[in-house]
Amino acid sequence: MSSQLVLFEEEHKQIIAVCDGLSRDASAKAVFLVDKNGQLLGSSGDTASLDTTSLASLTAGNIAATGGLAQLLGEKEFGIQFHEGERDNVHISLVGQRVILVIIFDERSSLGLVRLRVRKATRELERVLDQIEAKAKQHGSSAFTEITDDDIDNLFGDM
Repeated sequence: MSSQLVLFEEEHKQIIAVCDGLSRDASAKAVFLVDKNGQLLGSSGDTASLDTTSLASLTAGNIAATGGLAQLLGEKEFGIQFHEGERDNVHISLVGQRVILVIIFDERSSLGLVRLRVRKATRELERVLDQIEAKAKQHGSSAFTEITDDDIDNLFGDM
């Protein structure tokens, strides 16, 4: 069972700020942060023309599928993926083994620039994720909680 990230408002603002900075510094069309369950945590850039819900879930599925491929090859997982299209390119990377960073870019940028800027953004996002985890522990839970069948039964049991 995969875990669900509990996101606090202050850290959500920090995530958006990191996405905004990465979008600007990498000359990206769009930047997304997605959890491994396919939930969109934050985005920046030109997202109005994109189906962000589908993009988030397909990205998580892509990470899961390539994780299976990595295991078949004796790897833990592939931390970075790159897809090159005719107009747009997609750079996907795992951040702290917890979330997925997606950058969509075109000819205005380059893979080298994107990779350079992703390194900085990854460090910043890892710091924010550590803050979320610490804050969740202060509240007596994990930032990465699992919802069990018993939790669902307890929630809907009296209906």
